[in-house]
Amino acid sequence: MLIEVIVHEATISIPVPNIFHADLDAIQKKIEDSARAQEINISMLDLRGLLPAMIKGIAGCEQGCPADAKSLIRRGYQGFDLRYIEGGILTAEATSSDGYRVSVKMFPDF
Repeated sequence: MLIEVIVHEATISIPVPNIFHADLDAIQKKIEDSARAQEINISMLDLRGLLPAMIKGIAGCEQGCPADAKSLIRRGYQGFDLRYIEGGILTAEATSSDGYRVSVKMFPDF
């Protein structure tokens, strides 16, 4: 899986070799570091909760539960605009507390 994150003007790509054992703390830190480097405050965005919800939405879970991105989109997630793009791509966009766009896009490996 590949996670692409855009924080205002910076784009970072984060490969996730094992989606079911993703290091969510390390992924979140990379995103926060990108924002911090631009002096953008994203602390109000719940990335720690969003990331596993998106992973489950496009890849299911290790115990065999089905992926259901469209259900996640219907439920929504804490101020993020969620969209499903054909091919299994899931996006989440929000605005930081200081008005900058934050976009998280997950690309499945299948």
